[in-house]
Amino acid sequence: MEHLVIKGKQKIRGAVSINGAKNAAVAVIPASLLTESRVKIENLPKITDIFWLIEILKALGAKVSVEEGGDLWIDSAGVHSFKPPPELVNKFRASYYFMGALLGRCGQVEIPMPGGCNLGPRPIDQHIKGFTAMGARVELEQGLVKIKAEKLRGAHIYLDVISVGATINIMLAAARAEGKTIIENAAKEPEIVDVANLLNAMGAQVIGTGTDIIKIRGVSELGGAEHNVIPDRIETGTFMIAAAATGGDLLIEDVIPKHLDPVIAKLRETGVPLAIGPDWIKVLPRNALYPADVKTFPYPGFPTDLQAPMMVLLTQVPGVSLVSENVFEGRFRHVDELKKMGARIKLEGRTAIIEGGSQLISAPIKATDLRGGAALVIAGMLAEGETTIEGIEHIDRGYEHLEERLNLLGAKIERRIMTKDVFPGK
Repeated sequence: MEHLVIKGKQKIRGAVSINGAKNAAVAVIPASLLTESRVKIENLPKITDIFWLIEILKALGAKVSVEEGGDLWIDSAGVHSFKPPPELVNKFRASYYFMGALLGRCGQVEIPMPGGCNLGPRPIDQHIKGFTAMGARVELEQGLVKIKAEKLRGAHIYLDVISVGATINIMLAAARAEGKTIIENAAKEPEIVDVANLLNAMGAQVIGTGTDIIKIRGVSELGGAEHNVIPDRIETGTFMIAAAATGGDLLIEDVIPKHLDPVIAKLRETGVPLAIGPDWIKVLPRNALYPADVKTFPYPGFPTDLQAPMMVLLTQVPGVSLVSENVFEGRFRHVDELKKMGARIKLEGRTAIIEGGSQLISAPIKATDLRGGAALVIAGMLAEGETTIEGIEHIDRGYEHLEERLNLLGAKIERRIMTKDVFPGK
């Protein structure tokens, strides 16, 4: 097991370029199964979730090659299985996109319930609702989801709750269904638009992404395409908050600022000065900070994936701030770790009350999920002394070489092999 050792009291300065969006990449790769022609995907982040997706494609019979720069060529002509390997599916939640992709390609899929970060109950009932409406039979048997359709047909589907995963999964299956599918109360995230852009480049007919009504007219077959994944707005926000929290000066390049509107607005509300360009954001050195009330919501609201990093910033703000989590009920697991570092945070239901303005202190802490792990790295950069973080495999799932990139910006972070005496009592 590896861990990070972080020397605190370091400011972030310089420039950083943003990688392709994890939450788009994990959907566009399974989407390549909907065609027997070759698909090229560019601007992929080098993270473990992508590695696992590639391994699943190979196990299903696809040929995958990676160019020197990291671009991916996928040839799915030889796909011979509709059963993704359980040992890989169980590693990450986005593996559920193979449901819609294989259902559209093969007319059936057999897949375990997906793994991933423990953020509380995250049922797939809306996915199943969509597949069933399109004529599929769904059985749950000993942890397996078995879905089969003699013929997928377009349907009018109203999602009971806004779900990014269900919206994309239904879109994937509908791309090759017979007739027209309408998804109402659809999620609006930019990553959904990105997936639709690939599908349309392959010959699909998808309109309305970015709104709450998406219409898909199914086609009998799809062709090859080349696709460049959009910049990662969550990685962008993480670097923005890291720079703001440490009082740094950071230019963030290769971004789509519009995707960060709620984050930009909230940082400015707390007193963080920002400059915005057509494809860049600059975090400027700050002076006074002000308390804020942060509420997470589906896009275009403040992203739940940046709730934990934002909470770290608010521990540095004199006064009382509130963070309300309205997307995942189990997304406060980082709070106990921050309290070990001296943060004054009280939980009342799905709201965290933060009494900020005190110095964080170093401590041995543990990342229990991807975004919470990134937040703890920021906390370590703020703390007095040397902080040790275990559980960093969660961070590697969504951030490419995070500690190396932060070190280029002035951080002092070392990745080490864990020894027994690092974490007392373990």
